[in-house]
Amino acid sequence: MNILNLFKVSFKAVSNNKMRSFLSMLGIIIGVAAVIIMMAIGQGSKESIRAELSTMGTNLLTIRPGADMRGGVRQDPSAMQTLKAADYERILREKKFVSKVSPEVTASGQAIYGNNNTTTSMYGESTEYLDIKLWTIEEGDCFTDEDIKKAAKVCVVGKTIVTELFGENTDPIGKTIRFKSIPMRIIGVLKSKGYNSWGMDQDNVIIAPYTTVMKRIAAQTWYSSIVCSALTEELSDAAIEELTQILRDNHKLKGEAADDFTIRSQAEMMQTMSSTMDTVTLILVVAAAFSLLVAGIGIMNIMLVSVTERTKEIGLRMAVGATGPIISLQFLIESVLISVTGGLLGIFVGCSASAFLPSFGMPSSIPAWSIYVSFFVCVCIGVLFGYIPAQKAANMDPIEAIRHE
Repeated sequence: MNILNLFKVSFKAVSNNKMRSFLSMLGIIIGVAAVIIMMAIGQGSKESIRAELSTMGTNLLTIRPGADMRGGVRQDPSAMQTLKAADYERILREKKFVSKVSPEVTASGQAIYGNNNTTTSMYGESTEYLDIKLWTIEEGDCFTDEDIKKAAKVCVVGKTIVTELFGENTDPIGKTIRFKSIPMRIIGVLKSKGYNSWGMDQDNVIIAPYTTVMKRIAAQTWYSSIVCSALTEELSDAAIEELTQILRDNHKLKGEAADDFTIRSQAEMMQTMSSTMDTVTLILVVAAAFSLLVAGIGIMNIMLVSVTERTKEIGLRMAVGATGPIISLQFLIESVLISVTGGLLGIFVGCSASAFLPSFGMPSSIPAWSIYVSFFVCVCIGVLFGYIPAQKAANMDPIEAIRHE
């Protein structure tokens, strides 16, 4: 019997038991769909996080104070005062792989206008900060170097601040708000960025000259951090080495002395987040793949039942010349047909469900290779779990099989 006839006989056998075949396929359908959906969510989350971090600049570098031991107690890095004006000035003078630099001083509190107030954060920055973080002024202007020299009480605000303090469709330019009892005149409004992947409102922000925040609000002489942008994303590592050397020299750190600062790149953060999402995705896919294992066992069970039911048919076919390998191949083809058909339906269900995920606020992006792998796995399941029933059919004694009732 040739292969084409075997396929015809196998297809007819599967078609004659539609409900049983469908129930056998159902486990494969659910398993493949679950794997594709999990992969889509994982890949979509990675792309979403990367896009989110990219809005802050892929070549962003952040210098923060490092933790220190005092009296045997490790200090909170945020309480350290290791970043000073001398560090900022030396970076400006000696930078080669860094394009822009901004010292940063932060303060949290309430912004007040009339009877309205909202809790927010104020960031003290230089004029280069907006370029580093890829912010855009939508209305008005940014503060100038002259404002920084004078520690002028001016600021630019995000859309959330405007909405909370002034209401919708209101021009806040020129109006004065109070932050920790300090009057601050609004000279610009930032273009909206919305919420990020961690649910933080990026528009709930006030940006002012760093000297203003240091002298008038935070009353400190050190920086909370220094933010920089490398010339290109590829030169981030070279920029980190350069900044490390500048700061170690400035802080007089010799030999094996530990750094009293830390430098993190946006690329490093992207890599860390991608690695985390890969781990989470792997766990989800493994969990979903167990349903494929269960489905394979179900196919084997159904095929064993089918062999038992068709014992007399097998005996008659052997009596008229069908060999053991031919009988074995027929049942293997039936098993693969059930598995592959279920896999194709599972791919369709998984892709369709993944396409609807963004409607529910979940990121989704289906890697093409996940579809190919799912199809290949379905073929393997059909062969592996169909082998035992096929061998059982092939090893039957024709005479005993014909006598079977």
